[in-house]
Amino acid sequence: MSAPADWRNPGPAPTEGPLVDTFGRVAGDLRISVIDKCNLRCTYCMPAEGLPWLGRDEILTVDEIDRLARLFHRLGVREFKITGGEPTVRRELPEIVRRICSLGPDLDVSMTTNGLLLNRLAEPLYAAGLRRVTVSCDSLLRHRYREMTRRDALERMRAGLAAARAAGFDPVKINCVVIRGTNDDEAVDFARLAREHGYDVRFIEYMPLDAEQSWERGKVVPADESMAAVAAAYPLEPVAAEGPQPASVFRFADGAPGSIGFIPSVTRPFCGSCNRMRVTSEGQFRVCLFALEERDLRAALRSGADGGRGADDAELERLVREALWHKWPGHKINHPDFVRPARSMSMIGG
Repeated sequence: MSAPADWRNPGPAPTEGPLVDTFGRVAGDLRISVIDKCNLRCTYCMPAEGLPWLGRDEILTVDEIDRLARLFHRLGVREFKITGGEPTVRRELPEIVRRICSLGPDLDVSMTTNGLLLNRLAEPLYAAGLRRVTVSCDSLLRHRYREMTRRDALERMRAGLAAARAAGFDPVKINCVVIRGTNDDEAVDFARLAREHGYDVRFIEYMPLDAEQSWERGKVVPADESMAAVAAAYPLEPVAAEGPQPASVFRFADGAPGSIGFIPSVTRPFCGSCNRMRVTSEGQFRVCLFALEERDLRAALRSGADGGRGADDAELERLVREALWHKWPGHKINHPDFVRPARSMSMIGG
């Protein structure tokens, strides 16, 4: 990744072509948060009492999400991930999925969820066109899951995994945030789960995105450590990456089903090849998970709401291109001048 002479003042953004920043990174992956609410209270994400939720009129409507998805698709985005909060608590989720999936056969549409409501939503979401789902689960022990999420819901999560598989989702992924002194002794257990059920497990380094700002560097378990623990029990073989991917992915050397991946977002950031963008549930556009600035797409969509048409697609495209053109080289977690984003993961969208 080569920087321009002065990436902080790069001149005017391109008005056509791919969605590119000054480092040549082409953005083709959009994460759309459909709601900020969640039915868990994970300790590394939000306080026990939750957060001040957005009002119904503050989050993007189905039509507004649809319009933005169509705009980004026209601009070259082919990967869409639906996130929250917890997306399954949004009543119109199947309709949102249907509209995004209908944009074209060339899309890769997925969703990240805690899985608690998949036992009743897996089939409707599959019927709407969704084919990939990622379930967040940080412990396979009931007491520990309860402590980490502040909810006794491990069996509901397991039922959600089974429902996703029964509905036809493939792959079914599991994201596990590894925290020192909390769940760092479960790597082999998750690998065994992957082998037994054919799940794709991804271990993610603990990042400073909790609402209570209790993150400590000493609690970060390097991805290499998790990989060594799994490989000692089950030898691994690397899987070649297709396009920009944050995870180093491995299959089991003995041919067992499932896969294991490791995302070193703190110890070895993948900023140099990052192709991701985010739209929060209330329509704020972010070009980095750790961005300190946002562009208000909702305000543009609703401008003139008392009779006007709001911003046209050309104006929305200009806002997106300008924001992306000013994307920084990468987050500064490992730098002394690192500044945490003001909002937690659930407010941003995973």
